[in-house]
Amino acid sequence: MTHAELKKRALEDVSVKAEFDALEPEFSLLRDMLRARKMAGLSQAEVAERMGTKAPSVTRLESSLTSGKHSPSLETLRKYAEAVNCKLEVHLVPQQPAKPL
Repeated sequence: MTHAELKKRALEDVSVKAEFDALEPEFSLLRDMLRARKMAGLSQAEVAERMGTKAPSVTRLESSLTSGKHSPSLETLRKYAEAVNCKLEVHLVPQQPAKPL
């Protein structure tokens, strides 16, 4: 069984799908971070040096977004963004149309 087949089968379970969907913001941020690091042509060690930290910290930062065990601070995310020549933007997006006042 391939990874794609296993994922498809697992997501047929409603409770698994709900948990998977709940992690989308973290996965989306991780994809953005990895894409930005790749576009900047930097290794984790180079990002760490620019952030003033060590490579294992960047490894933990990137992996923490998939494990759900740690939520990085905005300051850490800002430093990462600057290290990869980006700026951090945080947005709140309404889930439903706003009700008139």
